Amino acid sequence: MKMDKQQQQPREEQIQLLSNARLDGGGKKEEKEESRRKFWWKKVLDVEEAKKQIFFSLPMILTNVFYYLIPLVSVMFAGHLGELELAGATLANSWASVTGFAFLIGLSGSLETLCGQGFGAKLYRRLGIYLQASCAISFCFSIIISVIWFYTESILVSMHQDPQISVTAALYMKYLIPGLFAYGFLQNILRFLQTQSVVMPLVLFSIIPMCIHIGIAYALIHCTALGFKGAPLAVSISLWLSVLILAMYVIIAKKFEHTWDGFSFESFSYILINIKLALPSAAMVCLEYWAFEVLVLVAGIMPNSKITTSLIAICVNTEAVAYMLTYGLSAVASTRVSNELGAGNPDRAKGAMAVTLKLSVFLALIVVLALAFGHNIWAAMFSDSRAIIKDFAPMAPFLAISITVDSIQGVLSGVARGCGWQHLAVYANLATFYIIGMPIACLLGFKLKLYVKGLWIGLICGLSCQAATLSLITTQAKWTQAADLSISKDEENPLVS
Repeated sequence: MKMDKQQQQPREEQIQLLSNARLDGGGKKEEKEESRRKFWWKKVLDVEEAKKQIFFSLPMILTNVFYYLIPLVSVMFAGHLGELELAGATLANSWASVTGFAFLIGLSGSLETLCGQGFGAKLYRRLGIYLQASCAISFCFSIIISVIWFYTESILVSMHQDPQISVTAALYMKYLIPGLFAYGFLQNILRFLQTQSVVMPLVLFSIIPMCIHIGIAYALIHCTALGFKGAPLAVSISLWLSVLILAMYVIIAKKFEHTWDGFSFESFSYILINIKLALPSAAMVCLEYWAFEVLVLVAGIMPNSKITTSLIAICVNTEAVAYMLTYGLSAVASTRVSNELGAGNPDRAKGAMAVTLKLSVFLALIVVLALAFGHNIWAAMFSDSRAIIKDFAPMAPFLAISITVDSIQGVLSGVARGCGWQHLAVYANLATFYIIGMPIACLLGFKLKLYVKGLWIGLICGLSCQAATLSLITTQAKWTQAADLSISKDEENPLVS
């Protein structure tokens, strides 16, 4: 019996070993399958990089929306005072965006290159110097723009605008001038924080002044003798409040102790370096922004101008809302690319760009699907006219194309700012919009009598050529640091040994 038991034990051990071996083999197969799946996903999308970019872009989108609402809320308040006030405030807000706000946003684009790459290169002290130089540039250009704004009435009348509306718009603009200076500083501080990937606090710091602005606007318009003049004054106050909140945050927060070293006269020596990127960056933004405004003006001289102008206005606003969503991804592309280039990692910068492009296309498809199923509801939010809602439906497919292409070029423009290619992007925007897009739009709209469709097809041609040109620049240009970052890191940053 003892012998039988001794013989059975080895047999049981052998059976156990065989079963374990089978389990191990099966486990290895499962692991291989899982690794294959992960490898397949990595080929399609770098999930970790995508998560980082999504968590970066969402706060940037919300921040942009809240700051955008500040002047819009004042226009709404002014609109309740009467038709003339609504027309004057709307015209003034549009004029302010075209001649001032868009230009100042563009000027701040230089910091996306300099601060972004400086942060990646660990030249932390330089970020504060660049910020001060950029603020000095914005201040100087704000003086020039404020002179233009002061003579708004004569300029608008010379452009054959209604005299009464021009007077009302000019009054609005005069009280908006203090806010112009604040807007320039605000955009610079936002870029300073964005390039350091400090984005979550911006949501809170943008929603606070926006909510306070509602109270300020109501109080100045309805509780004081200012009336209509209180609407633009409220914008100026709220913009300065926004600047003060962000400035206090930068000065007080310990996380900026290495990037903000206080005010320094040294910043004046960096103005020339900054302006070499700031002016092309401003031209980049303005050339594209003005192209959309030109379409609205051209629509106004077409037959049945009320409907054509309304349709183009709805299309332009739809495109603007869609771009506001993809703006977050454009900021991501600029920050990730500039940080990686500053750190000397061009391959990782290219990888980050690839992920952002995929996310932008995915986001654009969501917007396009929403537009496809809800275009009538969307058009009804702008107008009660059945004719306009009916005529907007055939425009939806063209809008779907332009939104998709615009989302791609938005990311590529962000890459251009991150790499310091603004001077190349200016030529691309000038050629594609004004030498290709606009002539095609006029040819199709007037000569072939496609009207609104013709104008938008021309814009699509311009956007497509712009995206193709920026893609060519991205693939052919050298991905290198800005020349100003080539100095020794040891001199700039004591943390780097």
